[in-house]
Amino acid sequence: MIDQRILMASQPDTSKSSKLERYNSYLRRINHTKFLAASSKLLFRATLFVALIIVFFFTINYPLLSDNPHRVHLHQNFLTTAFYTGSTGGAAWEKQIRHSATPRRSNGFSVLVTGAAGFVGTHCSLALKKRGDGVLGLDNFNSYYDPSLKQARQALLSKHQIFIVEGDLNDAQLLSKLFDIVPFTHILHLAAQAGVRYAMKNPQSYVNSNIAGLVNLLEIAKSANPQPSIVWASSSSVYGLNTQNPFSESHRTDQPASLYAATKKAGEAIAHTYNHIYGLSITGLRFFTVYGPWGRPDMAYFFFTKDILQGKPITVYKTADDKEVARDFTYIDDVVKGCLGALDTAEKSTGSGGKKKGPAQLRIYNLGNTSPVTVGRLVSILEGLLNVKAKKHVVKMPRNGDVPYTHANVSLAYKDFGYKPTTDLSTGLRKFVKWYAGYYGIQSRVKRVDDNASYSS
Repeated sequence: MIDQRILMASQPDTSKSSKLERYNSYLRRINHTKFLAASSKLLFRATLFVALIIVFFFTINYPLLSDNPHRVHLHQNFLTTAFYTGSTGGAAWEKQIRHSATPRRSNGFSVLVTGAAGFVGTHCSLALKKRGDGVLGLDNFNSYYDPSLKQARQALLSKHQIFIVEGDLNDAQLLSKLFDIVPFTHILHLAAQAGVRYAMKNPQSYVNSNIAGLVNLLEIAKSANPQPSIVWASSSSVYGLNTQNPFSESHRTDQPASLYAATKKAGEAIAHTYNHIYGLSITGLRFFTVYGPWGRPDMAYFFFTKDILQGKPITVYKTADDKEVARDFTYIDDVVKGCLGALDTAEKSTGSGGKKKGPAQLRIYNLGNTSPVTVGRLVSILEGLLNVKAKKHVVKMPRNGDVPYTHANVSLAYKDFGYKPTTDLSTGLRKFVKWYAGYYGIQSRVKRVDDNASYSS
């Protein structure tokens, strides 16, 4: 019989291997738990880091409270712009853009109108569309004055199949997207921060829009293929402290009296540079106190009308030597004719893909009425049309950048594209008052004007 001890020695010791397996399993569980814990911590930290970046971005770029009245509306535009400038932009959105920008007449233009919901932009867009050109608008609907008026203009344009993209000039991605969708033949650049006096309150808005915005637009235009021809709005304010009359394009413009004027003069110098280096065809138009239906509420004729009807006193300025302030008031229909004339005679740009291939057209013109009228006479005409006597508060003009007198020489514009203003101030104000009464629903309070008087609507 085999010794029991020999049998026991010959059998494997399973207790040790079982313990070792349990120990290894325990280590695996410990390591797995540690791995999960570490992964969770890493994921949590990464999520927290991304969240902090997002919060920081919105805090810096989109604060809830801001001293800048323009910021509020730009915050509302952010999501809209982000959607439109995505990888596709949205098929329906692109379809609207193409439909609006496609000309209906043979050899018609495809025009990008910046500031299309503005006063001059609305009238020019309607005139271009009426004659069969394609028009796409761009506007940021800022709150410099009541955005509801801009929205009403937008609704008017929409009735005429003109689409406005809501966005900012400084959004390079959005502008690039628009040029990818439409091969614009022309740009009518009317978007700007307007107003002489407001520059003393918010100077940065003028630099951001009138200089940085212009440069951004020209950067996009120079790289386009084909490059569009550009007509843009300068201002009679560039004449500044010039004392020669009437103001001619050959007069000096190196003495601006306001920041607004300085940014417009800077724009003219910038336009010269892009024309010289990149072959962009550029025409600048110096507007002289444009007025009329759908006008700007910050202009004297507009808020005089409102205040006179409400029985409020109006402030009328006189010069330091007790002379009356006078302006070359220019009716909107005359300015529109000048803008279209400049577009029609604009030569093609000579560059391609950012490289100049030959000399390009560079022009500057006055668009005025050639007949300065005193502010006192303006008030007198309004009193007659409104059938109300104004309560005038006459004071000396403060040092706010306004100039005492403007008078346009338009002979160059007449020579090159037949510009000839035909509307006197009495006729133009009659059309404005008729529109004002209808728009604000106060016909019963305004003296009946000639029902046959035509006005843009």
